Amino acid sequence: MRVSLLTLGCKVNQAETSLMEGILRGSGFKVVGLDEKPELCIINTCTVTSKSDYQSRQLIRRAYKVGAKVIVTGCYSELNMENVKNMPEVKEVVLNKDKFNYISMLIGNNGSITLNYSGARTRFFLKVQDGCNSCCSYCVIPKARGSSRSVEMDKVIGEVKRAVCFGYKEIVLTGIHLGVYGEDLKPKINLSGLIESILNETTIERLRLSSIEITEIDDNLIRLFLQKDKRLCRHLHIPLQSGDNRILSLMNRDYTIEYYQARLRHISSYLPDSAFGTDIIVGFPGEGNEEFMNTIRVSENLPFSYIHVFPFSLRKGTKACEMPDIITDLEKKNRCTQLRGLSERKKQDYMLGHIGKTLDVLIEKRYADGFSRGTTSNYLKVEVSSVTLKRGSVVPVRVTGAGKGVLLGNPLNCS
Repeated sequence: MRVSLLTLGCKVNQAETSLMEGILRGSGFKVVGLDEKPELCIINTCTVTSKSDYQSRQLIRRAYKVGAKVIVTGCYSELNMENVKNMPEVKEVVLNKDKFNYISMLIGNNGSITLNYSGARTRFFLKVQDGCNSCCSYCVIPKARGSSRSVEMDKVIGEVKRAVCFGYKEIVLTGIHLGVYGEDLKPKINLSGLIESILNETTIERLRLSSIEITEIDDNLIRLFLQKDKRLCRHLHIPLQSGDNRILSLMNRDYTIEYYQARLRHISSYLPDSAFGTDIIVGFPGEGNEEFMNTIRVSENLPFSYIHVFPFSLRKGTKACEMPDIITDLEKKNRCTQLRGLSERKKQDYMLGHIGKTLDVLIEKRYADGFSRGTTSNYLKVEVSSVTLKRGSVVPVRVTGAGKGVLLGNPLNCS
């Protein structure tokens, strides 16, 4: 059977879809794009914003138009079950907890699952934690995903070893709330302990974290970055959400701006060349111009290499949905434009600081015009001038310049 898998949203969704793809490929299914007219399409949806809701519905309709039987799962369908079930394009809705039960049924599983890691990606997204116990006032994901649950460490290490056997050079550890990994296990373990065990017990060349809260980056994790320099990617994505203490309190975030700034500066003093990314929500209820300008000032002064900017989106059932002082869409759009402009400048400055340096690049794409493109440990995209580089290889590249959003360079083994 020809199957298409479509994904929206976070890296947890990407990890789940990659695993579903591996199971299907290993069981003889042909995984194809929508343009190849699949018989079945599984859509892993997202509901973090109203835009992702719209995109989820759009994908459902696109898949139906090519003639596929449409199966919908993920957080959007989880929280809008009846509405999605009533869409004429949808054949079946599968709960988040039943995703892999559905895949097992689809392949006629008799108790064993065959994995095939040789999909389209060169980096393997590995989900080690699901669910969230936090109560951020703007977020519906805990309702869609449930409470925090961690994957046993032995299983995680086993998955990393299997991915290495299939040739993957980089593993991205993902979770809805990655930093609380292991708190629910017996005996308890923490994320630093998991990372140290992976690095000690496997030969994975690069290990990357998807996203982690500022309060969860302990000194043990910093020590691992320093001791395992080449293998633990110099890249931390640390959500800020707002640069104003009053707005952070309304968001029910568990840190102050003063704590965030002091802690990030402490981390960056030990890891000065690392990429620090963040998420910021613009236009939260009650965010006036003063509060927004506080966010601008904080963002300017912190060592961010990029900022993901999201206009606030009302989510039914959240505390923020009931708050007064709603910001207009036009004002949110203007503020997003301003903050994204700052992000572009910071990213360009960070990129320019690497000209003349040698960086290890994981080659992810090869082009017919003699160029390859890949990603560095510190999450920079590099376009490499070479026709001989193998996809999936990690090569040292001398950076010679910068284009729009990408560095330019030559591999050291080429003239």
